[in-house]
Amino acid sequence: MALLLTRADVQSALSMTDAIEAVEEAFRQQQVGNAQLPLRTPIRIPQHHGLVLFMPAYIGGEMDALGMKVVTVYPDNPAQHSLPIILATVLLNDPCTGKLVAMMDGAYLTALRTGAASGVATKHLARANAKVVGMFGAGIQARTQLMAMCAVRPITEVRVYERAPDVARSFCDDMAASLKITARQVMEPREAVAGCDIVIAATTSKTPIFDGAWLEPGTHINGIGSHSLDARELDSTTIKRSKVVVDLRSAALAEAGDLVTPINAGEISADHIYADLGAIVTGKPGRTDDGEITLFKSVGLAIQDVSAAIKVYQLARAKGIGQEVNL
Repeated sequence: MALLLTRADVQSALSMTDAIEAVEEAFRQQQVGNAQLPLRTPIRIPQHHGLVLFMPAYIGGEMDALGMKVVTVYPDNPAQHSLPIILATVLLNDPCTGKLVAMMDGAYLTALRTGAASGVATKHLARANAKVVGMFGAGIQARTQLMAMCAVRPITEVRVYERAPDVARSFCDDMAASLKITARQVMEPREAVAGCDIVIAATTSKTPIFDGAWLEPGTHINGIGSHSLDARELDSTTIKRSKVVVDLRSAALAEAGDLVTPINAGEISADHIYADLGAIVTGKPGRTDDGEITLFKSVGLAIQDVSAAIKVYQLARAKGIGQEVNL
């Protein structure tokens, strides 16, 4: 019997704090060599403007988790099929036998684990007294990013720049109510950078969304929206001014246009990447003074999905959440 977990089940089982703890442990295990993490396998469906990604991982140590996420990206879905652009499913297998033990909605899990990874990075890289967040974007990824910031820092305010005013207003209303912080829409990109301790890029833009010259000393940036070579949310000035930490160097150099574009232009070298997040988690110094500008650039790793999924599964079993199915 496998446990079937819907989006609502995942939401009720896993808190952001639980997700951050699970993802941090996954990065630790990966850094010490206890994880197998093939690069994701893409299949493009040009006639339907679609992309399918297969993301398997095994995490050893005490976690001992095996699974795979299948995520699809279809930009035409909202207009043509009344479906989200991103759909995902996570499969968990028993690493001892290979038996399927759970299937769960992966769309919310993806947003949650992406927020959790930024939470881990922010815990190690942002100033301890960071209180004001500048947010670019107001979708589901932005929501979980802000949840994670509030879980690891004493956030009091978020300033949101989003080109769709109604979306921004709804985001601000929801976040103010659920996180008990001040949330306000700003009308110019600079207002989401100047005076902010943490800046989050969580958009679908293919071109830079703010001028890196606006960044003030001590800012921490989480760049999570772009994850392909033809897209970059962050300009070269931002990259050059920042101490850059990535989720995984090989993945970033294969998929992160934010980094590969300035590398190809000769503006930086690959050595500008300071560290993988796993190295920071296991003791390499992160922020070393309050004036540093730090950047976490994430393209997303299957160890994040599998670590979050095994935690969902364990908590769901303990709480009696989900439906048993016999395949």
